[in-house]
Amino acid sequence: MLQTTLISISTLSQMACRKDEASTSDYVAFMTLLNVKCVEPFQECLAKLLSNVEEEPVACLITDAMLHFTQGVADSLKLPRIVLRTSSIASFLVFAAIPGLLRERGYYPIQDLQSEAPVPEFPPLRVKDLPETKTTDDETRYQLLSRLASQTKASAGLIWNSCLELEQDAITALQQEFRIPIFTIGPFHKYFPAYSSSLLSQDQSCISWLDKQAPKSVIYVSFGSIVAINETEFLEIAWGLANSGVPFLWVVRPGSVHGAEWLEALPKGFLEMLDGRGHIVKWAPQQELLAHPATGGFWTHNGWNSTLESICEGVPMICHPSFGDQPVIARYVSYVWKVGLHLEKKVERGEIERAIKRLILEAEGLEMRKRIMDLKEKVDLSLKGGSAYKSLESVIGYIQSF
Repeated sequence: MLQTTLISISTLSQMACRKDEASTSDYVAFMTLLNVKCVEPFQECLAKLLSNVEEEPVACLITDAMLHFTQGVADSLKLPRIVLRTSSIASFLVFAAIPGLLRERGYYPIQDLQSEAPVPEFPPLRVKDLPETKTTDDETRYQLLSRLASQTKASAGLIWNSCLELEQDAITALQQEFRIPIFTIGPFHKYFPAYSSSLLSQDQSCISWLDKQAPKSVIYVSFGSIVAINETEFLEIAWGLANSGVPFLWVVRPGSVHGAEWLEALPKGFLEMLDGRGHIVKWAPQQELLAHPATGGFWTHNGWNSTLESICEGVPMICHPSFGDQPVIARYVSYVWKVGLHLEKKVERGEIERAIKRLILEAEGLEMRKRIMDLKEKVDLSLKGGSAYKSLESVIGYIQSF
């Protein structure tokens, strides 16, 4: 029997970086440090593992593309490395092009973050959709992304949290640029129970609250486990939700509002004024909420996992991207698949109110719901004997061939 070793970013950061030298506030600096500091301890750990394996040899190493140093370690130990990416393929292609093509053609560093100008190299993106990662050193970012691309191309294959039915054009472009075996077996979360990936304690009270609401009537609001907002934005969101007249379930992660522990910034009597129409929790079982009959829309930051979960449950979206790959994904949701509204202007209660009404109450939202249900069906078929299922069989056979 063969073993496969899979290494996560969090495991490596604990292995090699002290708390005083590894801050996630500058992601580029953090990942650059990780790729330097982890080489020696990781090589020692992996070499020890390989030396102790007798009856069950290790077939390959699977690591994230951001951990580009693992390619050199795998090569030194004559162990095949397969790259695992949990992002969208479209956004990965853009990131890989930043240090070369996009920089050479003057897109980076981005001068106008609000520019509507198209990016012909990556339709249908506009300049405002290009991924931007906060860092104090642009040159270090280019070096990191360049190594990500080159070391991925040097690997034995790529596993993706996506499928042909969602990203056919991006897969074709990927195959032309990365001439290695590619396996699109996603969405990953469909292979595991909903609770298995949660890092925070989930408030189950929201399920009983949803049980009391009418079908497709509730807007679910959650901006993930990282995004933070200021107090002004928080209040605009609160009043936009309240003024819409639509029932809402809002996840406000503790510490996600700058300067507040939780809900201190809400006006006095705000929740009482709603008379039960709104429910706020610290964290929630997202997959269960999206699958609930009462959930009619999802206001999201458009992280790839959240976007996939919404598609898989047939829930149209309000797109509110913040950083990284989120603007790229939001553009695909709103413009390519046409299963969501892109909230692009300043966070303002009137815009929020109008977007919620369009999605939940008006014909436009009904059309989006029909389109996303069609997309959901295609993804379901992909997992049940279709392209994702066949790709999973292929990657199993590929690993067994080493």
